[in-house]
Amino acid sequence: MRDNKKIILNSIIFILLIILTFYILLKDQSPMDIVEIIKSAKIGYVFIGAFCMLIYISLEAVNIGRTLKKLNEKSNFLKNFKYALIGFFFSAVTPAASGGQPMQIYYMHKDGISVSNSTLALLLNLTSMQICTLGIAFVSLFFNYQNLNGLLIALLVIGVTLNASALALLIIGIFSKKLSKWLVNFAIKILTFFKFKNLDKKKEKLEAELQKYHEGAVYIKNNKLLIVKILITTIIQFLIYYSVTYWTYRALGFSEYGLFKIISMQSILFATVSGIPSPGSVGVTEGAFTEIFRNVYPSEVMSTAVLLSRGINFYLFVLISGIATIINHARSSKKIN
Repeated sequence: MRDNKKIILNSIIFILLIILTFYILLKDQSPMDIVEIIKSAKIGYVFIGAFCMLIYISLEAVNIGRTLKKLNEKSNFLKNFKYALIGFFFSAVTPAASGGQPMQIYYMHKDGISVSNSTLALLLNLTSMQICTLGIAFVSLFFNYQNLNGLLIALLVIGVTLNASALALLIIGIFSKKLSKWLVNFAIKILTFFKFKNLDKKKEKLEAELQKYHEGAVYIKNNKLLIVKILITTIIQFLIYYSVTYWTYRALGFSEYGLFKIISMQSILFATVSGIPSPGSVGVTEGAFTEIFRNVYPSEVMSTAVLLSRGINFYLFVLISGIATIINHARSSKKIN
């Protein structure tokens, strides 16, 4: 019940942020002008953008399934796709995307997947995502430093620092046995403080999961080919995700800048905002978009470009993943009853 209340509260904050963001974007724009621009958008490019998002989700499912298979867990592409959608939704509606992985682990556990193995699979996937976020952005900086003003540089430094800190913690969390033991002991101390019953059994269960987790981590560490495959898949996944901004650009009738240029600019935008602790980085992303792409779009089209780009690569799939999560939850509830 407490988790449900948090989800509802986060969802309300998320919706309020969307309303505020749309108000700021549209307050100086004529709604009819925006409608006319969207109407004139080339629908073929819009569909390409949406299809790219579908591939993005699918490649995450591939990476999740790849690790689970190596850990001898039974799963299939459709289930892994479901976990990817659930992760997308809860990452979108929780601060700093903190709810995505815990909810994925929860639903994997309901499908009979070991908590230790699902945790390891998701940590490995998240680590790969952080490496690619930072790596692609650093390469892109060489080609786009002239597009950054003082505010963007400050935001980029904050975003990169937060992402790099998260990456360091993820790597330690995957491979540091001492830290994991400390976390288990810390959890036991908290349970003791609040006088939970059957602490010995809880501690035994936690330590058993921890041992299984570390056995899996050692196996993954020694299986370098798996890590390389995951990294390559994630690079492709992110390049496809970043390309959505290009297809939006083409949908609005522009062609001056090429695919590489737009992808590189979008990668810097993502690295800048992805570490900001607001649900879905709503507001921050839209604001940073207008700054980074200020020389790409005419001022009278900027609001439409922001709405269409975010509509395809975020809001549309928040809606789709939300519906998928509700359907999955309803089916899970029926099985229990």
